[in-house]
Amino acid sequence: MVKNISIKEIMTREVLTVSPVDNMTVVEDIFKKNNIHHIPVVDDNGKVVGLISSTDYHKLLNTFTFFTSDKSEEYNNAMLRSLLVEDVMTKHVATLQSDSTVMVAAGIFNENLFHAIPVVDGNGTLEGIITTFDLLNYAYNKHLALP
Repeated sequence: MVKNISIKEIMTREVLTVSPVDNMTVVEDIFKKNNIHHIPVVDDNGKVVGLISSTDYHKLLNTFTFFTSDKSEEYNNAMLRSLLVEDVMTKHVATLQSDSTVMVAAGIFNENLFHAIPVVDGNGTLEGIITTFDLLNYAYNKHLALP
């Protein structure tokens, strides 16, 4: 039954991360080279201290770009080099433990209208991430796919 499935069965385990002291060009590079939308921010011990989304990144670019030109790209690059991840990241992030159920994750997504939750162990160390895409993929593959 779906209610009792733990998120460890469907979460993404191999997660790209950044440090709070990385500059935003590291985030830009990750988003450009990978088909992901959320990057957990972890400290030197692997504990989750924030989350940065592709929406956060694009809002930042759109805030400083009024016209599309070579100059605006130059300004954006300078701005990304000068900002740290900790200046942009969401600092208060909901987390789940891997034994939490799919229904708990779905309820949090539904209530809070965000799309990714880092999965941590009892010490707050990152173990993976669960996204709305993971839930949709699971539902499709287990319940909607034709035999």
